[in-house]
This record gives sequence, C-alpha cells and structure tokens, in this order.
Amino acid sequence: MPIRLFVALVALALFGPVNAQPKQRIEKADDLPRFNYEIDGQLEPLVRDDTKFAAFGAEVRRDTESTLAKYDIADRATERELLTKLLLLDLLDGRYDSALKRAALIRDLQDKPAAKLLSGLTARAIVAAERKAGNVTSSEYRTEVARSIADALKPLPYDVIANDLREAKASVETLGEGRLIGALREQLQPIVDKSGGLSSDLAPRVIEIKYALTYILPLKQTLVDAYESYLAAHRVVKQDIWAARDLTLPADRGYTPVRIGIWDSGVDTHLFPQRTVMDSGKPAVIAFDRYANPATGELMPIPSDLESRVPDMKARLKGFSDLRSNIDSPEASEVKQFFSTLQPDAYKKAVEELSLVGDWMHGTHVAGITVKGNPYAQLVVGRIGFDWHLLPDPCPSRELAERDARNMQSYVDFFKRHGVRVVNMSWGGSVKDFEEALEQCNIGKTTDERKALAREYFEIQKNALTKAMASAPQILFVAAAGNSNNDASFIEDIPAGIVLPNLIVVGAVDLAGDEASFTSYGPTVVVHANGYQVESVIPGGEKLAESGTSMAAPQVSNLAGKILAVDPQLKATDVIAIIRSTADTTADGRRRLINPRKAVEAAMTKKAA
Repeated sequence: MPIRLFVALVALALFGPVNAQPKQRIEKADDLPRFNYEIDGQLEPLVRDDTKFAAFGAEVRRDTESTLAKYDIADRATERELLTKLLLLDLLDGRYDSALKRAALIRDLQDKPAAKLLSGLTARAIVAAERKAGNVTSSEYRTEVARSIADALKPLPYDVIANDLREAKASVETLGEGRLIGALREQLQPIVDKSGGLSSDLAPRVIEIKYALTYILPLKQTLVDAYESYLAAHRVVKQDIWAARDLTLPADRGYTPVRIGIWDSGVDTHLFPQRTVMDSGKPAVIAFDRYANPATGELMPIPSDLESRVPDMKARLKGFSDLRSNIDSPEASEVKQFFSTLQPDAYKKAVEELSLVGDWMHGTHVAGITVKGNPYAQLVVGRIGFDWHLLPDPCPSRELAERDARNMQSYVDFFKRHGVRVVNMSWGGSVKDFEEALEQCNIGKTTDERKALAREYFEIQKNALTKAMASAPQILFVAAAGNSNNDASFIEDIPAGIVLPNLIVVGAVDLAGDEASFTSYGPTVVVHANGYQVESVIPGGEKLAESGTSMAAPQVSNLAGKILAVDPQLKATDVIAIIRSTADTTADGRRRLINPRKAVEAAMTKKAA
C-alpha cells in the first residue's frame, strides 16, 4: 500500500484549444496516445532550473493540449488528470488568466460534492495573492493566500468538505523538500538513467514535484493554519448512519457456519481462534509469494533485518491514520516531524518499510471487518505476496503473468475444496499498472512496444481471474472498486472492471454515507459501504483505523456472510439481489448504501416464505 507522494492537487475542468474537427471518442484509458520525453542527465537540475524546466514543460503542454483537442474522453477523471498538468504548467509559467479559467470550468466536470466545492481553491488563492503582493515570496503574499483560503472556506458546509480538508491538511503536514527530491531521485531518476527519458504516464510526476517545490512547500504553514482554523471552528462529529443499519447475529440461534475466504496479504489467525478453518490441524491457508511461487505461512513475511522495525512502523501507520482524522497524537506528531525533515537519501528506506508493513497488516485488518458481529463466520486464507519496493521486484514478464494466471485458479480451487461461500478481494490492478512497471524496468524499446506487452500480460491475468471466478458460481466474490477516483471500467481495473453474475463491486463512503474522495466508480460498482477510517485489528492485536475501498468491500463480505448464515440455501446471485434490493439510493443517485439490517431481514423473510 504505497504512500501517496504528492499533495492533493486542485481539480480541473475542460479548457483547451477549439478544434473544428469531430473528436475521436476514447472509451478506454489504454486507447489514449502515448508520448516520450527525452531527458539529458539529472532530473533534480530540471526542477531547480526554471529555464530547463520551461523547455520540458512546453513539450508536455503541446502533447496534452493536442490530446484534449483531438479526443473526446469518456472518463471525466482522466480528462481532469490531463487538465491538471496544464493548470500546474500555467501556474509555473505565470499564465494566471489561463489557470483561473481552467479552475473555474472544473465545476462542470466534477461529480463529487466536496471536490466541486474545493476545486481550484489553492490556485485561485495563489493567483490573487501574487497579483496583490507582486511576488510569491513576501509575508504579504502569504497573508493574502491565508485570507483568500479562509474567505473561500468560510461559507462551505463542514459536513460535505471536512474529510477532504483533513486529507489535504495531512498531505501538507507531511510534505518536505527531502521527500520530494527523494522521490525524484529514487523513483524517476533510475528510469531516466536506463532509458534516457520519461513517458507521458510518468512525466506528470516531475511537474507535480516542481509545483510542490515552487508553490506548496513555501506555503506549508500558511495552508496548514488555514485548514486547521476552519476545522477547529466546527469540530462537528458527522452523523453515523451505520449504527442503526448494522446488526449482530446472536450466537445462540443455531445459524449455519459460513466459510469466508480472505484473498489478501495474509491473516494473523491467532486473533481469530474460533473463527479459522483448520486443515490437518493447521489453519487452512494457500499462499504464493510475490514471484508467484508456492509459499507457506499465514502472513506475508517480514525480512529478518526489518523485524525489529515493525513496532515503529505500526506506530507510524497509526500516525498517518490520526493525521487523516485530524487527531493530535504523539504518533501523528512523529510522522509530521519525520517526513517533513526526511533527507533524500533516507527516502527509499522509509517509504519501502512503510509499504511493507502496510501490506503485511492489510489482510488481517480486512478479516476483522469481515467477521465483525457474525459468530458463524469462519475464515479461510488465500495469501498473496505483494511487492512493496519503489521499483518493481520482480519485473513483469510473460512467465510471471502465466504463473500468476495458474495461481488464480489454484486459489479458487482451494476455496472450493474448503466450502467457501464468500471471498473478499480488497486489491486490484490495471493494464496501465503493467505499462508503468515495464517502463520502470526498462522493458520495451518504445511506448508502443510497452503498450503491446502490457496488454498481453494483462489479458493473461484478466482472462485467468475471470475464468477462475466463473468456475465457482457457488462462491460470491466481493471486490473493492479501487482508490484512484476513476471509472474502474474505463481504466480496466481487475477485478473491479470484470462483469460476472457472482461478483459484486463495492465503492467507499464515510460514516455519514458521503462519497469518499478516493473511491472509484463506474457501471460495475453497484453498492457502497463505509470505507473511511474504519477501525479493525492488525497483526499482534492492536487496533487501527484505515481508509480505502479495501475497507468498504469487507463490509459487504460481512453482510453476505450474515445472509448466508441465516439462509445457506441461497445462491451467490440471490445474495447479490438481496444486497442490491435493500440498499438505499442517495438523493443525488450516485450511491447505493448497503443496509445490513434490511438485507438480513429480507433473507429471513425469503427463507420463511
């Protein structure tokens, strides 16, 4: 679970050159054009030197404007990503009128209420302050930025924007020059060293780093104070809609035990002693490592030289969680201090350790959500070995893709042999992920060659996963929608973009049912559940609040387990139908919130009939 590197960027709206020719429709992200940018030498001088950066930025601007002019892109999020590049380049080039126009038009493209209200806020403040102060370095400039943001935030509804604002505050609080330059040196420079350039998929990261160094880092305390001032003026606890909807199955009703597969990074089964399926006296576990080779053990292993670091990394995960909730804790203070002062040469170690421990604890956290309130739930573990390195290890290959494909069927066959009725899948990947990994590994001489290889490897895995799930119609597979704020079908995410009668895809909302800023969406995402700061257990027994569609999916797996405990004769399609029919559609029509109490009652009524 890699840390999100960059501060939250303002969202954009359509603003580009007029094109009299009909635009070509783009229905999939993979159909967008690719570009490559040659880079001579080191990236750090590129972001430090305005003249050098201007030439690079001009190339990116040319290709981005061309893409927007020629293509009608089906996914608004992808269009906004392209426009984000142009807004940041506008600011860096001093094209303030253009930047303001882009920021103003974004509201017609934004769908999520909080994003619509907050879009362009920082850009507008920067431009207004620079025009009044005449520079971007003086105390007058910083004062004007603070005033502009405060004035913009003041009339906005707290219950709508609070989560997004807390996340923005946490992103800025952990920002530091060393962290930015470390990412440049450790993640992007190795690619340039091998290939002599960056593709249009990775070039935006250079722009984001330049923007953060130029505008956000100098305003760090100004932004933090402005956000905190608004949050402190309200400090309202959002209404919990889930307490009234939830239910706990009584242990004395004699309902049927239900076996649930946790297809994830592994589970600390010691925390679930009465709820783990045993196989020959040991917990029922199937495992493959990150090289797709057979493995043993219930949890993703921690390298021996890092075992002593686990307590510190757990504390750091808690610190990030507390920051997201705007909780002032010792762990949160440590995280702010550590990452704000992190030196570039320490970046790789710090981020990889955190990614490793984040992956390691993930499956246990998911399992805790899945079994909550259901004494009839029994766990079967399917352990995946996730890669936690900054650069891929291993690199993509046809051999690896084929091993992964065989393993997908092995996982499902294992679940079938152990009588599993529900499988939770809080993970995913897209064809673009393959393409980016190939570039990082310097595999493929051109962008077209990488595109072809990525498609080949992706289709091998997608077809295998689809076939494996289809081979078990008696199992209900529950997938997380993804955290990229994209249409899962447009970017071809798997499993979220797959359509099968025994698969249900889940988006994330918060405690009050408001849409999470990160949640993906699209035609396959049919229900939503709480995925914001959900508390659960992690290996060792500590409690931690985590956010993501990874936390929303097991809420639905939990509900499915309760429905099947009440009526084990139901088919997977029946369970999906009950969950969908009892979900509540929100006023804006964008979300269908699960209602566990209504769903279980409907299952009971159906059984009685």
